[in-house]
Amino acid sequence: MTISIAKSKLMFACVIFLLLSSCVTKQDIVYFQNAKNFETVVDTDTFTAKLKIGDIVSIYISSLNLTVTEPYNLMISTGAGSGQLIDYLIDSEGNIDYPVLGKVKLLGLTIEEAKALFKKKFSDGDLLKDPVVIIRVVNFKVTVDGEVGSPGVYPVSGERISILEALGMAGGLTIKGRRDNVLIVRDFNGTKTYTRVDLRSKEVFNSPVFYLTQNDYVYVEPNTSSISNASGDARIGTIISISSFILTTALIFVTRN
Repeated sequence: MTISIAKSKLMFACVIFLLLSSCVTKQDIVYFQNAKNFETVVDTDTFTAKLKIGDIVSIYISSLNLTVTEPYNLMISTGAGSGQLIDYLIDSEGNIDYPVLGKVKLLGLTIEEAKALFKKKFSDGDLLKDPVVIIRVVNFKVTVDGEVGSPGVYPVSGERISILEALGMAGGLTIKGRRDNVLIVRDFNGTKTYTRVDLRSKEVFNSPVFYLTQNDYVYVEPNTSSISNASGDARIGTIISISSFILTTALIFVTRN
């Protein structure tokens, strides 16, 4: 009876040890841990996305006289008397080929700067009076990969998206994802930047990559536990082997005494 009780206690201790060794702590998974209750943070965001090579933009021009704007709003026939506005690709030199105006350099401009450029060209050429210019990027997308619920490429309908929104669209981080080392890879005309952010800190809101740009890549790294599982549970296997050895040795000792 004494031996059975001792054996049970040892087995229970081993199980507890294994469970504790694989636990994820609150500090590993909670976002914005240093944000205080009722804390107010003034928004100092000055982010504005800039147009890149490879962006596809939709441009619509309107004015009081719709007839004079027709040459600028070329359409592709989609059948049954309907049509779709032509989109424009920013080429390797940063230009689009636009009706009447010819080549227009958009590379590096914000949407508002691009609108102002078109209005100036229309005004300088005495082509249109007080036109309304609507521009948007139609191929805006971001890729979210790694330890998230649904990795994939996600289209963005607005002019900007935060890293938190992108992760939300991808189903959020799994319990195995590292919150402290999320990588954002950004490409601007052939130059790549690599930036890591810590979602556990409120300072993420001040990161230059908090708002993503077209074609950004977000990667959530797996934590140590996930890496061990992927390699065949080597760490847990080692712990079990050691625990079994300790348990066997202890039982032999108890039996002999």
